[in-house]
Amino acid sequence: MDLAMVPGTFNEETKSAGVHPLKFALILIIVSIVMMFAAFTSAYIVRRAEGNWLEFELPNILFIDTVIILLSSVSMQWAYFAARNNKLGVLKTMLLLTFGLGVAFLAGQFDGWAELVRNNVFFGGTESNPAGSFLYVLTGVHGFHLISGLIFILAVLIASFRYKVHSKNMLRIQLCTIYWHFLGALWLYLYIFLRINH
Repeated sequence: MDLAMVPGTFNEETKSAGVHPLKFALILIIVSIVMMFAAFTSAYIVRRAEGNWLEFELPNILFIDTVIILLSSVSMQWAYFAARNNKLGVLKTMLLLTFGLGVAFLAGQFDGWAELVRNNVFFGGTESNPAGSFLYVLTGVHGFHLISGLIFILAVLIASFRYKVHSKNMLRIQLCTIYWHFLGALWLYLYIFLRINH
């Protein structure tokens, strides 16, 4: 089947030498997220130096989550290559796998929070300590952005079932891949940061 002849499909890539408006918007979103987490981690270092900082073991699930999100980046890249080569069955499978790994990551994060609560590490309130509150904020805000990434993947998956993602129509999968890789890199940064500074 010639995908170019499928009704509703078209090449969304801009023909001009400039950056596509949606790609530019995504870059702005990524820059704003980077600035936000730079502020969070800087505040973490400053507040830790002030004292009254209760040290505790990081939940082991954070390492497992790191492995999961790295695997999801592999499956997301595989989906991108499948779209570029018009392997639509592989594309759908890899998007589903990436989505499932993303959900598993979030489940692991909730399990990590439950472990913190069992160890009497809380967010806010009189029983909290700054170290615990920062950990909840860093992982929670990242989790929020990961949920937005999952919604993005779901939208691309639906589009793939409608034959709107293929070698002549790569914008959706390209933007989704960039954003998902960014979320994986951001988590890796946070995990290394916490291991070094916790």
